[in-house]
Amino acid sequence: RAAVRRMRARGSRLGLISDFVATRLEGLPAGSLRPADLDALLVMERVFGPLGAALNATRYIAIATLPGLRAASDRVEAAEEALDDTVAVDDPRVAEVAAERRAFEATLHAAIDGSDLPRLDDELVDAWHALHPEGADVADEVGPRRPARSMSAMDAIAKMPYDLSPARLRCMELAAESYVGEAPAP
Repeated sequence: RAAVRRMRARGSRLGLISDFVATRLEGLPAGSLRPADLDALLVMERVFGPLGAALNATRYIAIATLPGLRAASDRVEAAEEALDDTVAVDDPRVAEVAAERRAFEATLHAAIDGSDLPRLDDELVDAWHALHPEGADVADEVGPRRPARSMSAMDAIAKMPYDLSPARLRCMELAAESYVGEAPAP
């Protein structure tokens, strides 16, 4: 019911997400948050909670507001969508598109790091902690507590019904392998 009230108040599907996440997106130009972006944020919020979704919104804010990122994002997404069931897993295009995804992600992260967004993320985390002191009940914000037998976030992600071709899944694996290989040592 709260989501329906928020949706009516905001006049858009943006009301489906919590106020904490929606507030983060308020300054975006009209139409810059695409339906697929909102869908991704809805899933993020359901799996990782409002703070996780609000931090993930940084990605969409950057793509919507920093020069050139929307066009680059669209090109990579179109290349990934072209990896349909007619493309073999070992087709060279799979590795090429994975390389394009890696390059885009590096560009996106560099653009975010060069902007004011990391400072805003820090302020967001501070605001979350101020609203939700350690040990406070956050059930109203993130929904009911997870029952002992329910799935973890990673289990939920693994069980989601992805409708992706084998070539596209392999592309995602190749792109992810590079992130793991490039991760700094703790």
